[in-house]
Amino acid sequence: MEMMIVGVAVIVLVVVVLMLRTRRINGEISQNGIETDAVVSRVKENVSSDTDGSVSYSYTYYVTYRTMNGQTAEAQLSSGKSFDFKIGRKAWDNDLREGVRVRVKYLPERPNYAIRIG
Repeated sequence: MEMMIVGVAVIVLVVVVLMLRTRRINGEISQNGIETDAVVSRVKENVSSDTDGSVSYSYTYYVTYRTMNGQTAEAQLSSGKSFDFKIGRKAWDNDLREGVRVRVKYLPERPNYAIRIG
């Protein structure tokens, strides 16, 4: 039983560290990122099922864009959906598909990760 508790605690710690890291990177990109146009280059569907048989879907979105120095980069968007607390609904629901143009911000030293803006 103790080993299970330790295992769960380690998993929770790893998840919290990853969430804090992502939040820090997103904040840095938001504050200091370079804005550019991008195109959704691919959408990865992630399927998971629960023990009760229910299935849930999540999506990972990738965009392609040109960096300041003219190189082409593909980046994973930090989130394909956001929740608008003012109006209480998902703001980006189902509008991301391959070929759709979006505005993003990225850091030159981290071109494989971008956030959607606008």
